[in-house]
Amino acid sequence: MHPVPAAGRAVAMKNLVVYRALPAPLLDRLRERFEVTYFEEVNAGNHAAFAAAVRAAHGLLGVGMTVGRELLATAPALQAIATISVGYDNFDLEYLRERHILLSNTPDVLSEATADTIFALILATARRIVELAQWVRTGQWHAGVGSSHYGVDVHGKTLGILGMGRIGQAVARRAHLGFGMQILYHSRRAAPQAEQTLNARRLPLDALLAQADFVCVVLPLTKHTEKLIGAREFALMKPTAIFVNAARGRIVDESALIDALRSGSIHAAGLDVFEREPLPADSPLLTMTNVVALPHIGSATHETRGAMARLAVDNIIAALEGRPQNLVDLQG
Repeated sequence: MHPVPAAGRAVAMKNLVVYRALPAPLLDRLRERFEVTYFEEVNAGNHAAFAAAVRAAHGLLGVGMTVGRELLATAPALQAIATISVGYDNFDLEYLRERHILLSNTPDVLSEATADTIFALILATARRIVELAQWVRTGQWHAGVGSSHYGVDVHGKTLGILGMGRIGQAVARRAHLGFGMQILYHSRRAAPQAEQTLNARRLPLDALLAQADFVCVVLPLTKHTEKLIGAREFALMKPTAIFVNAARGRIVDESALIDALRSGSIHAAGLDVFEREPLPADSPLLTMTNVVALPHIGSATHETRGAMARLAVDNIIAALEGRPQNLVDLQG
């Protein structure tokens, strides 16, 4: 029911465009408060209808597509956007800042699931799990394994974490408390709790790269972190180092990573993100046995994706009702 003021006239509801599949109870919550135009996904067949809906929107809710200046400029009434993700590199932050459009994300609720994925990549890459499972599946296991099939230890090794926010600290807890790993980290801000409870040491980037047995990227993609890791950085790593990226593909120069893997400059890589997604079928990464490649599944569990959707719905309701929460710093 529409709210009715004292004068007896119905108050016009704000227009909300949802561009991601949501569970029915969440859609019902939104429809109680807003005029909702709903797209389970945006594709070539419905893009014109989506663009038309955006023109009248006060709010947007979704994930998985680029929301740039050209689209936003058609929406003069737009007040707030809620992304069902912690990352926000697919939004034009400068334009949002110019227009004073609020952007919220879903921090924290995905930290543990993403840390699980990162540690799965560490273990799978170190112990060659995917490669050797395929070896068994294709009928090549005819005798006991020899040294050519050995992996490397994880326990007791040194883990270097680039970025020590919620996800980085969740990875560090698993590594130090569960596997006795030494924790090094590089971050704009110190993490005193991790230093106190996990004996983590904050180092300059070059020093971390030179000392770590595993290098794990857990940074947001910004103008400061794009292509942060390239040929120079891979050359600083140990030839036995394993590189793990579950943050954003464009933080890494992918051609430099391929060269480092081919030349033996680093030992292996575990990757959940890439410069282009989906990963092109002709990518050299797909032919390398020392690479574990996943389809960007960091937070992809039923429980976590459900929690992210609920939080994003809370965020857009709060923003459009004048009490915003979980706002992204639009300074980038």
